[in-house]
Amino acid sequence: MSNILKPSQRMKIPRQHSMEQPAADRVQNFTEVSLGLDEVLALTEASRCLECTQPICVNGCPVNVDIKAFIQLVSEHKYVDAVRKIRESNYLPAVCGRVCPQEEQCEAVCTLGKKFDPVAIGKLERFVADYELKMDQYTSPVVVERRDEKVAIVGSGPAGLTCAAELAKKGYRVTVFEALHEAGGVLRYGIPEFRLPREILDVEIDRVKSLGVELQTNFVVGRTATVDELFDSWGFSAIFLGTGAGTPHFMGIPGENLIGVYSANEFLTRVNLMKAYKFPDYDTPVRLGKRVAVIGGGNTAMDAVRTSLRLGAEKAYLVYRRSRNEIPARLEEIHHAEEEGVQFMLLTNPTRILGDERNTVKAMECLRMELGEPDASGRRKPVPVPGSEFILEVDTVIMAVGQAPNPIIQATTPGLGTGKKGTVNVNEHQQTNRPGIFAGGDLARGGATVILAMRDGKEAASAIDAYLREKITAPKSSSQG
Repeated sequence: MSNILKPSQRMKIPRQHSMEQPAADRVQNFTEVSLGLDEVLALTEASRCLECTQPICVNGCPVNVDIKAFIQLVSEHKYVDAVRKIRESNYLPAVCGRVCPQEEQCEAVCTLGKKFDPVAIGKLERFVADYELKMDQYTSPVVVERRDEKVAIVGSGPAGLTCAAELAKKGYRVTVFEALHEAGGVLRYGIPEFRLPREILDVEIDRVKSLGVELQTNFVVGRTATVDELFDSWGFSAIFLGTGAGTPHFMGIPGENLIGVYSANEFLTRVNLMKAYKFPDYDTPVRLGKRVAVIGGGNTAMDAVRTSLRLGAEKAYLVYRRSRNEIPARLEEIHHAEEEGVQFMLLTNPTRILGDERNTVKAMECLRMELGEPDASGRRKPVPVPGSEFILEVDTVIMAVGQAPNPIIQATTPGLGTGKKGTVNVNEHQQTNRPGIFAGGDLARGGATVILAMRDGKEAASAIDAYLREKITAPKSSSQG
């Protein structure tokens, strides 16, 4: 036991909070909002851990990080050892410490959290990852075994990067194929710099590459080469598909084709990947009016509306058809958005977008809603209030109402089993119905969190390893007498 305090003493210590940029300052820039914990705050927070005999927080983590052990190492001031302990299960700790919804997973089942605020596991994960980077003490794991088989990873998002890292640690020759010109997937094009700085993402990707992983960008599997060509012409023995969900959904209401209507995917990609916020230094502009309405309540919607403020919107509305209690975005992001001046229009649903004589957005007609009985998701279903229509004057509308997988892989891979919404079907080990093909992340789930995508990538790596070892050790032929 590394903590000398009695459990009763630990329970009296309040949860420590990250230092942050003041809202008035950060809304003017794209630098990181949260400044993390300093050493004193981290040690204080680590001292709150009850060091449970049965640490159920580990079961709450999709990738089963040994949370108890890494927090004990923090308490012992062994910060680099702590991040190495995390990396045994999670190869992207600096990313997950920033964007993983710990409050719904490991922290949600924290024993301390039954009566008090749970231990800030995510904040401690970020602290040790940042400490290691600041002190330049990262060392790449030693790969004990080298294998001849080549494995292709399609997509360089959290699922693909995790699968690549786990397979490389097992000694496989891994190549990651990325359709865009930079790696990272949704971590790069979807999440703004003020939540996940690009230098942090670049470091994490470089560390995956340091394991011997090869990265090929501007390579669209299904166009540059098909999945079957990767097997037949390129010599890959197994393939993991992790191409995410980049096809946006729209509401199907009148006016969605007007100038000034974006999908959140396009809007955030232009800003995050193409650096539209630095125009004209970067040559991809984004047209944004002074009154912006973002439709939706998830983390993508929150990212879009907070980005709009930073791009100069005078009014930024978050339009969501349920109440505040049902908003699926992280509580931290909701809190930050409110601090920054986002105006929440709850129990409100758009019915049509209105344009001027130039086919440009000028307003949006909305309808008030009230909550009825729970629907299939378990949340109370929004029901229109008759006669409650009103007009909201806006000049930009951003749709953040979900997304689906890009269909290229499914359309160009004969026999690959798919679901109704364009997802690729997998079993509990991320195996598809085609031998040697595995899939995970949003391509299989249709939309989920970064850490769940990483879980899929990790599980797929174990399954691919088992598949290739069994394939090699299996007899060439057999007969029955």
